[in-house]
Amino acid sequence: MLLEIEDISKVYRKGIRANDGVSLSVGAGEVFGLLGPNGAGKTTLVNQIMGLLKPTSGTIRIDGTDVIADPGFARQACSLQAQVQVPIEGLTILQAIELAGRVRGGRKAEVLARARELVDNLDIGEWANKRGDTLSGGVLRLASFCMAAVVPGRVVILDEPTNDVDPLRRRLLWQEVRALKESGSAVLLITHNVLEAERAVDRLAIIDMGKVLGQGTPASLKEHEAGFMRLELVFEPMAKIPAPPEFINKAIDLGSRSIGIVSAQDVCGAIDWASELRESGIVEEFTLGPSSLEDAYIRLIGREEAIDPGTEGAQ
Repeated sequence: MLLEIEDISKVYRKGIRANDGVSLSVGAGEVFGLLGPNGAGKTTLVNQIMGLLKPTSGTIRIDGTDVIADPGFARQACSLQAQVQVPIEGLTILQAIELAGRVRGGRKAEVLARARELVDNLDIGEWANKRGDTLSGGVLRLASFCMAAVVPGRVVILDEPTNDVDPLRRRLLWQEVRALKESGSAVLLITHNVLEAERAVDRLAIIDMGKVLGQGTPASLKEHEAGFMRLELVFEPMAKIPAPPEFINKAIDLGSRSIGIVSAQDVCGAIDWASELRESGIVEEFTLGPSSLEDAYIRLIGREEAIDPGTEGAQ
């Protein structure tokens, strides 16, 4: 494995644990997702991998090198799109991408060609020569991705890469993530967006309160949900949401959405109930399908507030 994390813990004053025995590994040519709610310890782990924060205990190796002992190697081996927006005031997008590539040791002509390729592939050419302080958050987010991808490290870390990005360009961004994978980089994707993780990663770990609660492929993490169906309702604005029938298990309210789990024997009853709600004008639409990674996530995290209400917009 290119990136190996073994039993990493970070304990702050008063015994607060940001990470608690985290172990995972990422291979070359793999997209690995680290999935969890805000405050789960994901960004703390990123800072430890990058050599910016020293763990209390445990080991982190990149290509066999102990990066806790040699943090400079980590910063050379990794390229990072941080969760916090990179400030590029006074620079155009192309200038910022070129600068990032040169800092990472790229040759000027090659960096310029690659920068223009990324700008074209992500369809942000109309802003390429505009200064960063005049741009929207979504465009800046894409520029930050380009700065990490222009001369990618052996390990590419993407911390919430699609925040504020519109659906069309999210699709384009995921194509570029797959291209990084195919070029041989180990891609570590940090997110709290469940649908992004399910669609984008080869393997993932679900983390909360500093602990890894489960890891594997999306399919393996969903095995516990086999034999059940997921019923999702989208309510009309201002509709009074009714209590679910007893056969709807683990029903959670996400504002305009409601999600519940239905056993195979209750599928017909669930369809009848949802159809009645739609005919009465309470429900705008409903879907019934196989259980998803989101259901496994709810089960492992154990609390509904960990769900990102915007997951339905992921691509």
